[in-house]
Amino acid sequence: MAGASNSGGWSPDDLPDLPEEWGVIVIPDDLSELSDEVDAVRAELRLADPPTGWQRFTGRPAVRRFRRFAVTTLRAPVLIITLAVVVTVASLFASAWPGPPRQPATQRTASTTPEVVTTLPALELVAADGQTVPLRGRLPAVILLIDGCACTALISDTIDAVGPEIAVITVSAATASAASAATPPTGATPPANGKTVRMLNDPTGSLRTHLRLGAPDSTAAAVLVDRGSQIVRRVPRTVSVDDFRADLARL
Repeated sequence: MAGASNSGGWSPDDLPDLPEEWGVIVIPDDLSELSDEVDAVRAELRLADPPTGWQRFTGRPAVRRFRRFAVTTLRAPVLIITLAVVVTVASLFASAWPGPPRQPATQRTASTTPEVVTTLPALELVAADGQTVPLRGRLPAVILLIDGCACTALISDTIDAVGPEIAVITVSAATASAASAATPPTGATPPANGKTVRMLNDPTGSLRTHLRLGAPDSTAAAVLVDRGSQIVRRVPRTVSVDDFRADLARL
């Protein structure tokens, strides 16, 4: 066994440990003892096929460098093309995939609740003398639509309940000739206790239509309008001033 130290000054203890799976390695002093192992290795090399011309060509250093350069150069374009194909396929699947069902849009029909009118229409009604009178000519006012209603008590109580600055206007579909006996030529009754009371006629029922009130019956309809023509309160059916007495203060 070769021993101690060499001329470099290091000893076998300076060498790293060998892997355990290699087992015990014995280095003979006479290398001729390894002739059997040398003959076995040579025999294995003789069994291998000699390299072909193509293998010798591709094994040259220049060819190996070119192959590495080509692989590096082509890697980025191939990656970009692959990503583009994946994104395109994903987009096609997303567009073809059925989404959640959409709720049908609500369509407005004739049965939809009509819009509430908030402003008194600028109508001209007929006074007892046959002259046209602007409905907005005297505001604020309490307008009573009295077709088909025995509303003498309602009209009287309303006149008593309003202040002197609030007019009371009765509207009916009676003709001007039918109302002329009960109304002065100006279309305005004498002030009751300093209050203005007017009786107007609406033969075509245009006011009731504009306000979207129901057909006349045994009750009256009351509409409270402030000075700016805004409807403060609408009572489609009433026989008593108590139904809107609290709203008179808002006029």
